[in-house]
Amino acid sequence: MASSFEKFQKRRVITSYFSVVLSVFLVLFLLGILGLFVINSKRISDNFKEDIVMTVFFKNEANDSIIKAFDDELRTAAFAKDFKYVTKEEAAEQHKKVIGEDFMEFLGVNPLQNSFDIHLKADFVTNASFQKIETRLRKNEMISDIVYDKQLVTLVNDNVKKISMWILIISGIFAFVSVLLINSSMRLSIYSNRFIIKTMQLVGATKAFIRKPFIRRSMMLGLIGAFIAVIALIGVLAYIEINFPNLNILRDKVETALVLAGVFVLGALIPWISTFFATQRFLNLRTDDLY
Repeated sequence: MASSFEKFQKRRVITSYFSVVLSVFLVLFLLGILGLFVINSKRISDNFKEDIVMTVFFKNEANDSIIKAFDDELRTAAFAKDFKYVTKEEAAEQHKKVIGEDFMEFLGVNPLQNSFDIHLKADFVTNASFQKIETRLRKNEMISDIVYDKQLVTLVNDNVKKISMWILIISGIFAFVSVLLINSSMRLSIYSNRFIIKTMQLVGATKAFIRKPFIRRSMMLGLIGAFIAVIALIGVLAYIEINFPNLNILRDKVETALVLAGVFVLGALIPWISTFFATQRFLNLRTDDLY
């Protein structure tokens, strides 16, 4: 009978430890994901902005020297992230692939124009900057037209501002909830040992002596949960880096390392604080109040 009870107690302790580690892991993993998103939010938004294309079309009269001069101008331009020269023959091939028919067969001529597809740097992706660049480029008399999606530029900039604001709000709320969840897990773990705490106190053990093993155990469980969370975060980073290389998510290695280190610190700090106050509460209770 005693053996069965001991086994039951052992299973209960293991279940309690597992639940603490699991709760710490889940909370710190989600908090780490949010932290990584915050430090990379500008790069992610910049990546969306820099996907917007400004297409500059040249008149058929523009010769190779004019095209070369414009190419050289773009290479030194502060606003150009990258650009590509598209001949009218290449444009015709692209149209053929898109529509599935060769329109030149019944037109007899190629009505398309030579063009440059320009991706602007993120800081220049505003309607005001696009208009200034357009005004500057139109001074070239060989340019026939400049096309870009004005509504998309406005939409991207407005949404980036809204998303940035909500990220800050959600980060604050989530950080607060994370502390509460870990604190609750630790308090439940201490609650199951409240009689042991009171017994040790009754036989003369000091408060510091009683707290020490509980704090050591909670910090160990917290660090195990934090370690698993860091491994999972590294896996997520590796997956994003392999499948979405354009985001270059590992470029700021120092900031990424600080987030991962912060997960470790929180994994030890929050359980330590929670356990300290939880044990202090039961140490200050009268024996009758334990029931």
